[in-house]
Amino acid sequence: MARVSATRTLENALRRVGFAHVAGVDEVGRGCLAGPVVAAAVVLHPDRHVAGVCDSKLVPAAEREQLYDEIICCALSWAVAGADPLEIDRINIHQASLRAMQRAILALAPLPDIVLVDAFRVPDLPMAQRGVAHGDRRCTAIAAASILAKVTRDRQMRELHDRDPRYGFDRHKGYATADHLDAVARYGYSEVHRRSFRPSARFDTIE
Repeated sequence: MARVSATRTLENALRRVGFAHVAGVDEVGRGCLAGPVVAAAVVLHPDRHVAGVCDSKLVPAAEREQLYDEIICCALSWAVAGADPLEIDRINIHQASLRAMQRAILALAPLPDIVLVDAFRVPDLPMAQRGVAHGDRRCTAIAAASILAKVTRDRQMRELHDRDPRYGFDRHKGYATADHLDAVARYGYSEVHRRSFRPSARFDTIE
């Protein structure tokens, strides 16, 4: 997929009609077999542009780290939150993702006037929200949130690797790569694996 920088068209339009603080929110880690789902919310400064912000999946890791630093320095406010594997197993990944996004949004200070969400509607918010299809590719605030969430989660997965290097979390970040599946077949699930995620019948006997 070609890399195209997100734009501020939607945020600027909302500011023109009176929404002073426009937040973007996004999450990462929905499809992983291990680790948390992490969400970030960010209100970008209207006069401090960060060049190169786009969907985190399209940005090389080293550049994501650099953009992370630039975003948190230039943003009016930002926050990250998550849901751990136990919560994911208890309430399902979709609900856990929504809760993580809600927590990130409500941690912003001050609270935003409106929230732009990548596709989903976040429940129980005290402010307006708007879903944006493919928002992490189209909307700078959502793209910035995706970068903050991705960098935060990748750092957490590297920490989990340091604690238990058997699974290679530093390489695949908990996604179902061939080497991750081989490690699960060999060692079984660890305490940070999501028990409700069963990638293949070959693991039906794993405890």
